[in-house]
Amino acid sequence: MLPHQLELLSPARDADIGVEAVNHGADAVYIGGPSFGARASADNSVQDIARLARHAHRFNSRIFVTMNTILRDDELEPARKLAWQLYDAGVDALIIQDMGLLEIDLPPIQLHASTQTDIRTPEKARFLQDAGLSQIVLARELTLQQIAAIDAALGQRDAPGRAVLEFFVHGALCVAYSGQCYISHAHTGRSANRGDCSQACRLPYEVKDSQGRIVAHDKHVLSMKDNNQSDNLRQIIDAGVRSFKIEGRYKDVAYVKNITAHYRLLLDEILEERPELARASSGECTFHFRPDPNQNFNREFTDYFVQGRKEDIGAFDTPKNPGRPIGFVTATGPNFVELQTEDPATEIHNGDGLCYLNLQKELVGLQINRAEQLPVPRAGEGRGEGQGAKLWRVFPKDPMEGFKDLRKGVQVNRNRDMDWVRGLEKKSAERRIGAWLTLEETPDGLRLTITDEDGHHGAATLPGPLQDAKDPGQAEIRLRDNLSRLGDTLLQPLDVTLRLKGPRFVPASQLNALRREAVDRLEEARAAAWSRLPRSTPVEPPAPYPEDTLTYLANVFNHKARDFYARHGVKVIASAYESHEEEGEVSLMITKHCVRFSLSLCPKQAKGVTGVQGTVRAEPMQLINGKEKLTLRFDCKPCEMHVVGKIKRSVLNTTPASPVTFYRQRPERPQVSGRRGPT
Repeated sequence: MLPHQLELLSPARDADIGVEAVNHGADAVYIGGPSFGARASADNSVQDIARLARHAHRFNSRIFVTMNTILRDDELEPARKLAWQLYDAGVDALIIQDMGLLEIDLPPIQLHASTQTDIRTPEKARFLQDAGLSQIVLARELTLQQIAAIDAALGQRDAPGRAVLEFFVHGALCVAYSGQCYISHAHTGRSANRGDCSQACRLPYEVKDSQGRIVAHDKHVLSMKDNNQSDNLRQIIDAGVRSFKIEGRYKDVAYVKNITAHYRLLLDEILEERPELARASSGECTFHFRPDPNQNFNREFTDYFVQGRKEDIGAFDTPKNPGRPIGFVTATGPNFVELQTEDPATEIHNGDGLCYLNLQKELVGLQINRAEQLPVPRAGEGRGEGQGAKLWRVFPKDPMEGFKDLRKGVQVNRNRDMDWVRGLEKKSAERRIGAWLTLEETPDGLRLTITDEDGHHGAATLPGPLQDAKDPGQAEIRLRDNLSRLGDTLLQPLDVTLRLKGPRFVPASQLNALRREAVDRLEEARAAAWSRLPRSTPVEPPAPYPEDTLTYLANVFNHKARDFYARHGVKVIASAYESHEEEGEVSLMITKHCVRFSLSLCPKQAKGVTGVQGTVRAEPMQLINGKEKLTLRFDCKPCEMHVVGKIKRSVLNTTPASPVTFYRQRPERPQVSGRRGPT
């Protein structure tokens, strides 16, 4: 990708969703292969990925495949074979976490550093660039100033081997620094670093202070709202980001269509303002709907830490989709609920999903089986008064007795609009590449040349004598109209030029065949012009890693990864948490989110407040969910929180399939650089 190009990077659970991402404006799509992707149930065959790559490459869009789990020694060879299969399938880049992959015989395919590599500092980013990673996914927790500092550390944007900065702009937020969460493995044996997170962060917890007093009860204090950087795109671009990533490899096709289209329109608006910037792929999109992020599942939105620390980043009441307010309950019956909508334009449909908060502030869902609009009574007749109000009677799918605290006056939200859902089940976008058509008369007949916006050409000839048109006034109009009918091709006509010696008549059948052949030749030219992204060459001698000691937090799970770090100057290397060497209490999660801050119990918040200053201390807290107990410790200097606990005995007794042991203290004698030391 060139330094002036902006890339919209969309997720795909499967190849069909990936095709729709491309059709709705994605410059690149990331998707899981048949194994080793950090979403255990979002796997795809190499054949399906090859089909997606062929479609994407028609528009110069790129396909990135996730191979971003940490690997055991016995998985390195299968991973190597898969990498070659994906390379042969036309994949443009692999997204990786495990540095052991850099020590084996990979194909000459571009490599991107996964968010799981936890890139928060200029030093870490520069190291990964020097190690040969071409695109690096920054931590979601960074501010604009921190992003800019990383961008500056990587050097000139047009320098050879300069890495592209990628940043998540939308979707679900992991509360932990990516790659720094081990709660799932400690409690269940399911490793988040191996694509099988149990999502302990979405559970409700009781929060106790150091004296055992309950600070919060049944709150989802580790659950974040969803990321939405729609209002910050210009500043993120100025900070140095060039790839804008949408989270969601588990999401359905409606989400991918809608959110891709939303950011496509926002980025295109910026490109109109800034002619020095350009799209990373070809073609323009026409949408048959109005993109709206609020229509998809979300936990409400936050821009997280991009503009600095804020108090409203958490979805503490519920990890579910609260939807948007549409009205309130006016009456309930034995099998129905009557609602008044606040906006006269609101229509309620069969199949809609509604929800409300009960008295315990728990979100209760209600799916509509049937909805009927009721006549609005005249003023003074009671229910439904108000200008423009609409009354509805909805019959829930489930029995009324199950809807606790549903009563008159309760606010009702809608979190699923079936009319919207059905609209996106249809064809909802067209993506076309602009083309100029030139029909010219030659000594042998006619020649049609089509030139696309990328400068590729396709031509076809129609031999034989030409006929004069019987209706000269309509001849040119008919020729232009026929040539412009590009139908279901990937092209849209920008202009049609006629270079004829006079008004000519060409039978429609012959002109159609001429146009189809020229389009085919142009498609062939575009396919032939596709080139692989270059693989960056690591600097020599190997760049030193920013630290000389690695704990379990580095996620080193195989000997090739150990060799990599040793070759880059690391002296002490501990094995990954999944090796079960950390039996005592350790940090099971490190996060920028602070429960104390969110509960207004942060010492920095109390600083300078009369009567409070000095009385609030960053003492540990405890999280309790059933029998599970975790300790919160607060590191105020970097403003981070550690969730501390230990691995369950039942998990510890499960022997890893490929156990590893590395240096836990400095070797007694120096190791020769690049030579494998004892394990």
